[in-house]
Amino acid sequence: MNPVKDPNPCRVIGVLDDGVASLSATALAHLRTADVVIGGARTLALLRHEFKPQARLHDLGGQLKAVPGWVRAAREAHLACVVLATGDPLCHGIAPYLAQQLCVQALDILPNLSTLQLACARIGLAWQEARIVSVHGTDAGEWAVGSPPGHGLYALAQALRGERRLLVLTSPANSPDRIARLLLAEGLGDDYQMAVAENLLQAEERLHTELSPAQAAAMRFAELNVVLLWRLRPAPQPPCLGLPDSAYEQRQPDKGLITKQEVRAVSLARLQLRPTSVVWDIGAGSGSVGLEAARLCRRGHVWAIEKNEADHAIARRNHARAGLSNYSLQLGRAPEGLADWPDPDAVFIGGSGGELAELINRVLQRLRPGGHLVMNFVTLENLATATAALQAASTQAAPGTVGWDVLQIQAARSKPILHMHRMAAENPVWLVCAHRAHPEEALND
Repeated sequence: MNPVKDPNPCRVIGVLDDGVASLSATALAHLRTADVVIGGARTLALLRHEFKPQARLHDLGGQLKAVPGWVRAAREAHLACVVLATGDPLCHGIAPYLAQQLCVQALDILPNLSTLQLACARIGLAWQEARIVSVHGTDAGEWAVGSPPGHGLYALAQALRGERRLLVLTSPANSPDRIARLLLAEGLGDDYQMAVAENLLQAEERLHTELSPAQAAAMRFAELNVVLLWRLRPAPQPPCLGLPDSAYEQRQPDKGLITKQEVRAVSLARLQLRPTSVVWDIGAGSGSVGLEAARLCRRGHVWAIEKNEADHAIARRNHARAGLSNYSLQLGRAPEGLADWPDPDAVFIGGSGGELAELINRVLQRLRPGGHLVMNFVTLENLATATAALQAASTQAAPGTVGWDVLQIQAARSKPILHMHRMAAENPVWLVCAHRAHPEEALND
């Protein structure tokens, strides 16, 4: 069934920096007859000779939220309205926003080539399998390892870990040289090559091809540019779950202060992680649980805290070796600092610094519905404290909203003895697990 066409749609027209030359005859006719024209200051100036004298112009710079209202007012007055966008309005452009605020039937989208397509054409790079990333957001400053999801370069840092080719829409602040410094900070300086296309379709057009991140980091570029990135060597593909203990640096001479592989695997299973989970790792130690959680939650984020300076340094080095950008580690004693973290879907407590009961209560207050808390203990005292705190919490909460259980794990590993092997027992570990039910789950209990 074909949708009913609107008799007076708003035309969303893609424009390139060669102005009129980039427009089809249809797009140009709509532009010349428009009563209301909305666009950025640069685009309005580029096409100013094509507007009819009485056309009303709106500069959308810094006023994106006002655009739907301008469009509605024009259509209600039965005026012809045009919104000018750069390139393809549906590729990180204004069209999806307008469709959400108005409706698809209210728009007639006339796309153009994307500047990313033009850049790929200039250097002969096939783009059908490339990942498109926009860093045209708020300036959050230079990238630092462990930056949170709110950073303007976070999506790019994530994409760099698994993609072979990336096409990047930049901004004056998140410029090619800043992107290059991100690559260097994440240890990817030798993994990627860059190309930068400046001022496409203008007299000042310039291409920088086959740049290394180290070269690009020290350069300056025109404000109008796009960045192409492609891998020189394949991305590593480590296991998502169950790395051997030897894969992690551990404290010396007390080697072995790590959540062992068997316990780690069961703890992660009990956390019920999803690709988008927000995870807290409290008492990170060597970082093994949090880092494996970050691998499992590729579109989520892990927030970790460790109070011991030596262990914090070890966890930082393990993070650097892990090749992950969705992991933030801080030095401190929980619950200090937790107030600044987003509410979690899953929480792992490997150490509490003597504040266990208070910590459990704070976690349960912040845990999202459907979330899981997993704690590892090797002492009877911590086991008793945790179960008492959970029993009190479940009694005080609404019926069925907080449930908990205890699992004991005692693994044994084979060891050589002469020409044979024996089994050597590991210390028993208690996994104390709690679950905060969704309201509908609690009602069904």
